[in-house]
Amino acid sequence: MGMSVTISVATEQDAEQIFRLQYLCFQGEAALYGNYRIDPLVQSLESVRQEVAQDCVFVARLGEEVVGSVRGKVTEDGAAAIGKLCVHPRLQGHGIGARLLRAAETALSEQRGATRFRLHTGHRSEGNLRLYRRVGYETVGRSRGADGVELIVLEKRAGTYAATA
Repeated sequence: MGMSVTISVATEQDAEQIFRLQYLCFQGEAALYGNYRIDPLVQSLESVRQEVAQDCVFVARLGEEVVGSVRGKVTEDGAAAIGKLCVHPRLQGHGIGARLLRAAETALSEQRGATRFRLHTGHRSEGNLRLYRRVGYETVGRSRGADGVELIVLEKRAGTYAATA
């Protein structure tokens, strides 16, 4: 029988695996937009280390391997900005992304006082949009990333969990 995927708070020892995983996972997004300068692909390892140290970062593990990650931090308006959700391509479609989101949302609201959650994804990223809507996020606007990609901004109130998550 195989191992189970566990969700836990990231440690500084996880930073390099998170860095490599996000580089792998965001290749598909880059190809979708014909833009290999999107933030997850140009972020430095040192920047990932800083996020792990300062922000709310969770990982999904299969044994010792980090196979998923998500980050969040509370912004000045009380919302939690959630970003860089990624799951190893071989494990996508098994609910790991929803579990990571739920862990981050719970910690951000209970430990850091977030009243709502905000995230964004590219306008062509249908799989991402399906996941976010399934777990209760609603579109609240559009913006453009520093890399020029058109983004859809989604939000939900803290404590709002879809029954299917």
